[in-house]
Amino acid sequence: MSIVKEFKDFAVKGNAVDMAVGIIIGASFGKIIGSLVNDIIMPPLGLLIGGVDFKNLKIVLKAATDTTPAVAINYGQFINTTIDFLIVAAAIFVVVRSLASLKKKQS
Repeated sequence: MSIVKEFKDFAVKGNAVDMAVGIIIGASFGKIIGSLVNDIIMPPLGLLIGGVDFKNLKIVLKAATDTTPAVAINYGQFINTTIDFLIVAAAIFVVVRSLASLKKKQS
């Protein structure tokens, strides 16, 4: 079997197409969740804890000089990323659970 034929068989299989669609939708979903966290959830949360912007929370290990930037641990950005992950994980859980429930009803 030639490489071209093998590639054609792989590329037109349903699994490869489904995977490509899932990756594209997942990337778009990630942008939506990022906006939800950064633009909707974090501002009121920061306000509740005293007007803190999580993106600016950091521990400076070495201050910036004229020639080098500061060395810092940006734990605020880590908090944002963790909240992003938790929201994405919860949304995926709800979708998977809903699909499982629909499959159960069909059986």
